Amino acid sequence: MFTGIVEELGEVVAVENLGDSSLFRLRGPVVTEGAKHGDSIAVNGVCLTVVDTADGEFTADVMAETLQRSSLGALTIGSRVNLERPMALGGRLGGHLVQGHVDGTGTIVERTPGERWELVKVALPAQLARYVVEKGSITVDGVSLTVVDAADDHFTISLIPTTLALTTLGIKAPGDPVNLEVDVLAKYVERLLGRGDGDADDLAEIKEMDR
Repeated sequence: MFTGIVEELGEVVAVENLGDSSLFRLRGPVVTEGAKHGDSIAVNGVCLTVVDTADGEFTADVMAETLQRSSLGALTIGSRVNLERPMALGGRLGGHLVQGHVDGTGTIVERTPGERWELVKVALPAQLARYVVEKGSITVDGVSLTVVDAADDHFTISLIPTTLALTTLGIKAPGDPVNLEVDVLAKYVERLLGRGDGDADDLAEIKEMDR
């Protein structure tokens, strides 16, 4: 489990295409300190498993499902990436509960600069719009953010100077893809209320058991 507070702006140093998967090597001295085989590190919001580490770098396998469902398939050597280690049990929840399970990709539509901050508009898939609400939480490329406005086909976020300076969101341009993970609590609520696909029978069964 992550919190969406990026620890380090890393870099892709190698990508090996293995047919139905890829092997990534990424530089991240902070997140690799103390990391070992089997540990998790979030890369642009995607939870990846560490294969090995050496000299401030780590390698991770990325399966076809991840390459298709996220923007990791578009990464090349030199691409900057947001890196975060899992939250330690008992640690501070600085952002919100983030699984590292990307729900889909969005696209940056426009950026409106302020004096020290920027308002960013992001287009999102229609099936994710129902989980995004004004002043709710959303993870964009692994960054925990608060939604400013929400619509059927887009939402807006406000980026403070720290986010602009220390994450990839400071250098993303209109047209660039971003990984999106909606608040998992919204999906659980939908499931329990029987409003998701194929959930009506489940809700009826729960009601029958309560009688």
